[in-house]
Amino acid sequence: MRITDQIEIAEWELTEQFVRASGPGGQNVNKVSTAVELRFEAERSPSLPEPVKRRLKRLAGRRWTKEGAVVIQVDDTRSQARNREIARDRLAELVRAATVVPKPRRPTKPTKGSVERRIKSKKARAEVKAMRGRIDD
Repeated sequence: MRITDQIEIAEWELTEQFVRASGPGGQNVNKVSTAVELRFEAERSPSLPEPVKRRLKRLAGRRWTKEGAVVIQVDDTRSQARNREIARDRLAELVRAATVVPKPRRPTKPTKGSVERRIKSKKARAEVKAMRGRIDD
């Protein structure tokens, strides 16, 4: 499964398990195991560079297991083949997102003018509120 020009996931790295789906579908739901559970052993994968693995772990969130695998569950359609295709697409999209190196954040300061405008508006607001007090005779 080709992700990018540099990254390709081999078939042996993926494990698929078919389970019964929940939801509507009548007898089909009770008889056929259409939902797919796609498991990718990301931590042990030789095709992923270390920085991509770290970003993938962060992006996967709850889908990342203690063993270092990404588990994607799909039961969107009544077709097993279509669910399998959707799961593979989602995995590819997740790995593709992990290949993007985030732009480093540069801390900035507010401009002098913006600080002055903020303080001026705060003083004006304080003045308005001060005028709301009781009037003493």
